Amino acid sequence: MYVSRPYWSPLSSPDNKRNPRHQSHAAERCWPSLRPSSEPPRHHQPKRNSSPGKRPIDMAAILARAGATAGGSLLRPQDLVAGAGRRRRNAAVVAAVTGTGPAVPQEGELERPAWSGETPLSRLVGALIAFKPLYSLMKLASREVIIRTAEKSNIPWREMTKKVLESDVYQVFERIRDPNLVYPDYYLNPFHAYDEGNLSWLAAAEAEPATMSIAKRAIPEATSIEEANQIVRGNWLNAIEEHHLKYSGNCQINDVLDIGCSVGVSTRYLAEKFPSAKVVGLDLSPYFLAVAAQKEETLSRQNPIRWVHANGEATGLPSDSFDLVSLAYVCHECPARAITGLVKEAFRLLRPGGTIALTDNSPKSKVLQELSPVLFTLMKSTEPFLDEYYMLDLEETMRQVGFVNVHSILTDPRHRTVTATVPY
Repeated sequence: MYVSRPYWSPLSSPDNKRNPRHQSHAAERCWPSLRPSSEPPRHHQPKRNSSPGKRPIDMAAILARAGATAGGSLLRPQDLVAGAGRRRRNAAVVAAVTGTGPAVPQEGELERPAWSGETPLSRLVGALIAFKPLYSLMKLASREVIIRTAEKSNIPWREMTKKVLESDVYQVFERIRDPNLVYPDYYLNPFHAYDEGNLSWLAAAEAEPATMSIAKRAIPEATSIEEANQIVRGNWLNAIEEHHLKYSGNCQINDVLDIGCSVGVSTRYLAEKFPSAKVVGLDLSPYFLAVAAQKEETLSRQNPIRWVHANGEATGLPSDSFDLVSLAYVCHECPARAITGLVKEAFRLLRPGGTIALTDNSPKSKVLQELSPVLFTLMKSTEPFLDEYYMLDLEETMRQVGFVNVHSILTDPRHRTVTATVPY
């Protein structure tokens, strides 16, 4: 794997701790236009961007759709058209039950994509990525494809990024980070086309538009980002709620933990879905958490979200203290040993009858199995642990840890949601 040594790399930090005061301005290296007119001290507040952004995603509508589909139906774009009414919702239920029609995401013929694991195709892609000059080109191309695709979907990627970088998020960072936290070795690898991985301001500033684009890629026929999110997030929340109602023994969801919460997108959905619960967002990146906490400060909520800078494999939180532990789009970024560690920690943290919910890429997704060579090569070039994720039997791992009632469902054409219960 090609590793471009950043200004402050693990080699220059013997204790394996990222010190943000040593970090070069990644955003300014990539986009010189983002540099403020007068250079501020690093991590101090630059000039605030007061220009209005795009209309925010309507969480209330998404949550309403999630509730409206209780009973096992999956949302489709046509079910969201104004005036569709009960007839279309019933058609979606029939399609989901009978396995016909576009309401049910399709599985491929393989257990996992042919381009993953130890297949000849996967080894060929790995050899290409290992060639340093070619890897550098792949990384740039992958980044350009992601941003261009997002902006074609009316996601204001650069505008949103600039707004974060010109905010007071740097002050929040100093309050939220744990300077004594030691990062696991895998977390110090470059990925997502960032040399510093998730430990950089550029990665944190771009995380929300990148997350928004996930839904549009999953539901390309959706007419808007809002509609795509209603389907992707609605089906995910619906799967969690249905599992908990069926297997929890009437335990209420009073405490929720979102491990790998990033900039808090999934955490806010959970908080809106379970408004009476106390919700905690936990992540290894203090940069991401600073962006999450800054946004939360602008919201009015019955129970404000608490943000914790910690390792999801060893959170330091009390045992038996949560009713729901969620990991949204986390596992594919981790080696197999870390995924196992995350599942074990979730088991420790959940009360008897508690639910774990993991949503991520589905190895059985027909869409992912049929990706073009260009797309899957670019994707693998920015996801160093993708092969390990696809090779791991996640459901069996959860059973071995002690979970029962393990169920996996395709909640959209690309992603599965795996739910399970801590036994009494």
